[in-house]
Parts: sequence; C-alpha cells; structure tokens
Amino acid sequence: MRPRVVMVGGGFGGLEAAFYLRWRLRDRVDLTLISDQDAFLFKPNTIYIPFGLAPEQLLVPLAPPARLQNIRFVQVRVETVDPWQKVVIAGGERILYDFLVLATGAGMAPQEVPGLNEHAHSIWTPREMLRLRHAINDLVTDAAAGQPRRVLFLVPPNNKCAGPLYEIVFMLDVWLRRHHVRPRVEIAYSTYETGYVQAFGPRLHQVVSAEFDRREIRGHLQHAVERVEPGVVLYRNGTHLSYDLLIAFPPYVAGTRFAGLPADDRGFLRTDPATRQVAGHPAIYAPGDGGDFPVKQAFLAFLQADAAGEHIAAQITGEQPAFAFEPTSMCVMEQFDKATFAQVPLVLTGDPARPVAVRDDADGRYRVGTSPLWRLGKKLLGIYLPWRFAAGQPFHAGMPWRVMEAGLRVMSGTLAS
Repeated sequence: MRPRVVMVGGGFGGLEAAFYLRWRLRDRVDLTLISDQDAFLFKPNTIYIPFGLAPEQLLVPLAPPARLQNIRFVQVRVETVDPWQKVVIAGGERILYDFLVLATGAGMAPQEVPGLNEHAHSIWTPREMLRLRHAINDLVTDAAAGQPRRVLFLVPPNNKCAGPLYEIVFMLDVWLRRHHVRPRVEIAYSTYETGYVQAFGPRLHQVVSAEFDRREIRGHLQHAVERVEPGVVLYRNGTHLSYDLLIAFPPYVAGTRFAGLPADDRGFLRTDPATRQVAGHPAIYAPGDGGDFPVKQAFLAFLQADAAGEHIAAQITGEQPAFAFEPTSMCVMEQFDKATFAQVPLVLTGDPARPVAVRDDADGRYRVGTSPLWRLGKKLLGIYLPWRFAAGQPFHAGMPWRVMEAGLRVMSGTLAS
C-alpha cells in the first residue's frame, strides 16, 4: 500500500505541503486534503479590500487543483485527531493516515482586550475588511465636509507580526491625500513593541520611523493597551489616545485546538524547529501559523510546509531530507506610492518578550529597501502564487520559483541593502 498523508487546512501551509509532496513523490503517495472552506484565500492581498478590491478576486477554488493532482479533497471541519490510532474524524468519517499535516492556521482573540471587539475595526477576514472599507468611505466623506477626524491604529500584546497593519496605515495616508482630505485627518499608530515591526529587526524599524515622520503619522512605542472605551484607548503606562476610527490587529491564538496534542498556552502546537514534527508525535507535523513558531507569516508558512513535506518524503523514500526549516522572512510592504522589501533571516531567542531576532550571521542576506519598483514585485507575487496553487503546484519549488527567486535576487541586490 502507498503511504497515506492527510493534510488538514486549505491555507498556505496545507496546500504547500500537499502540492510539494505530489511534486516530490509523484504517485508514490496517497494524499487527502481536508478543509472546511471550498477555496483558498490569498490573505496578504486582503489589504486592498478596504480600498476597493473585490474579495472574490483573491479566491482559488480548492476542488479543481486537488482533482488535477489526484488529491482527495474533503470539505468538512475536522472534529477529532486520534494520534494513537492514526485516524482523523471529519464529518463523521474516519480517515486513516500514516502521516498527518495539521495546518489549521491562527485566529484572532479580540476579547482578550476589554472593549476591542466592540469598538475597533479588525483586519483579519474579508468581511472585516469590507466593514473597514465602509468606515474609510465615511471618513473621507466627513473630512471632505470639513469635519476633523482622528484615526488610531493599535497593535496589542500577543501579536508578533502586525505587518498588514503597517501597510494599511501607509495606504490610508496616500488614499486620503489622493482624496484631498489628509490635512483634516490626524493619524496615530500605537504598539506594545519597543520597535516598529519588532520581529524583523532594526532596519524595518528605521524605515517605518522615517515614513511616519515624512507622512506626519504620530507613532507611539511601548504602549500596551489596557482597555478600549468609546472614543479613547487606555494604556498600561497611564496614557490614553482618542480616536474617531480605531483600526486594530488583535492578539493571535491557534485557529483550531487539538485535544491530546502538546500546545502552548495560546493553543499553538509544540513542534521540532527543523522538521515541524509535533513534540512526541513523529507522524504529525504542524507547519505554518498553527504551530509554535512565533511569527505568523505566509512566506514562513511556505518554508515550514516545504520542510515538513521534505521530511515526510525522505521517510517514505528512505533518503536523508535535503533541507530543514531555516526561518527567513520575505515580504513586500505596500504603501500605495511605493513599497518596502524585507528579507530577514531569523533565529529563536528563547525570550518570551522578544522570541525571535535577526541572525547574527545574516550578513548580506538581511536586506531591506524601499522603492516604487517594489510595488511591481508585490503585484507579481500576487499573480504568481494563485497561479501556482490553481495548477496544484507548490509555491516554493520547481523552475517557476527559481525564475521568480532570481528576479527577486536581482531586485534586492539593486534596490535593497
């Protein structure tokens, strides 16, 4: 019998693992993909929804690529995982596995901050982004009518990667200028962090600080929120900031909790750093945001899924894995008038307050640069990834990725340092 590998989750980690294993092993493995959604959402580009993008343009239906790659697709929510019997219970069906990939992602916990759920706009789902679009439209209308407005952005503790919120604050600045109302809108940004985009080191902090100064955005570091009240946010340091529109990126928690599997206090599965194997359960892997790597980001999820897929493939073929997970973040921060590229090799620190840092030996691999041309890179990634997934192919493998990687290397060598 061919080994049975079951992937749970139709996001970056689950799809990358499934498509990588099919690409790597061809017909030597039986693959099953379980997801409670019928489509993949290209979440990094949901930042455009508040400014007019239709959410439907970011969806890739799951059934066609699964069928194309002979992957059984089951649209249902997983109820139970039994690691001892090696069985997944989903929709009442018992699905046996030899290897299991749990890539169920992260969720939001706004209820951890009193008043946040009631008074803030979040940016986690397309529905919330559409709600924010209406709020921004109202903001422009009010400002155009001569009414001064205050917009406050908020990053609470337990959110280790608020990159999309930084994108939206810059995009909003440009949007308001294009509508000729920016002078009547005051923008402030508050975060519990000691540096902006703290997880990605000092260079992005410097970029964000310079952009805040240039755009007249008031930044507030080391502002850990205590509670949110109508029109005002109160912080643990005794200060408060007022708002007419509050936009927040709530604390992260695990998207799904699995009883009987080891997890931290936020539900993220404890894993081996190199292979993403769940601690004490060598047949179960947790790549992506559902695992315990502190930074939740699409590119890191790809690297983890590929490492997990490679480790599974090596066990099936009896070979040594060709590579393991080495965390390197790669992202393009949209700003509408330009964009910032960042490539950041990371290392775990063991410090809960600052769990990751830039590797001391990063050398030339730690690159950050800002240019209007990086917006082209952002657009190309937004085309390339859905195209690969729609074809049932892994994002981070094969000739197309090598071509994309070569292009990014040329651009980063020219436009980043």
